[in-house]
Amino acid sequence: MSAPPRIHVDRPLAPGAEFALGAAATRHVQVLRLQPGAALTLFDGSGGQWVGEVTAILRREVRVRTLQFDALERELPREVTLAVGMPANERMDALIEKAAELGAARVQPLVCERSVLRVAGERALRKAAHWHAVAVAACEQCGRNRVPAVAEPLALPTWLRDLDGVAARWLLSTGDAMPWPPAPRDTREVIVLSGPEGGDAQIAARVAIRGVDAVFFFVDPLEAQPHDPDIRALLRVCNVHNVPVATNVATADIVIGALLAAPDAV
Repeated sequence: MSAPPRIHVDRPLAPGAEFALGAAATRHVQVLRLQPGAALTLFDGSGGQWVGEVTAILRREVRVRTLQFDALERELPREVTLAVGMPANERMDALIEKAAELGAARVQPLVCERSVLRVAGERALRKAAHWHAVAVAACEQCGRNRVPAVAEPLALPTWLRDLDGVAARWLLSTGDAMPWPPAPRDTREVIVLSGPEGGDAQIAARVAIRGVDAVFFFVDPLEAQPHDPDIRALLRVCNVHNVPVATNVATADIVIGALLAAPDAV
């Protein structure tokens, strides 16, 4: 027996609440051809989920009722904020989707020096609303009951200036190529900066001094990258120093298998 459809509701839920679904959720129920009495899983994004049922299906309205609360959580032990320079076209949608599926609590879109997509003002608000809808759809599909917050795009210097001092902060690569640091046990929040602003050029520097056994650097082969010179420099350094580099999943599987089979593998 298949699980009931998961529907996000943009309102706080309470026991026995009966209400009309929004336009998108109404269309979803109609496409599924559900009938009154059909079971649903409802969640409002604040945690937990509700067993619900369809009470009425009208021409332009679907009404539902909450029945029983389930405090099910599927969150990471720490709240992860992913700060990322905005890619162009639909790639940002895919990034938001995967961040939601992997458990990020927040996504901070950044306008960076090399960014192709630049938004501000009303357009930035529209983009944030669209990305929130992408995150909601991802949570409906993957089973998360907390929808990650997608912030309004900010310039990188502005975001860095306004950071508070509570969270652990991880830069995916630094000039000193430090190892990935464990977050303190009492840290509840981690902030991760990725992309060229995270230091992909410094990964090449680490390769040059034989500080890594392999490099995994996935790129979209069908789209131009705003930091393409850095990517080409990284690949060139890997070839010069004979360090294996994987730019897709299939190659990464082979490289990982070879590293694990090495006599000195950890």
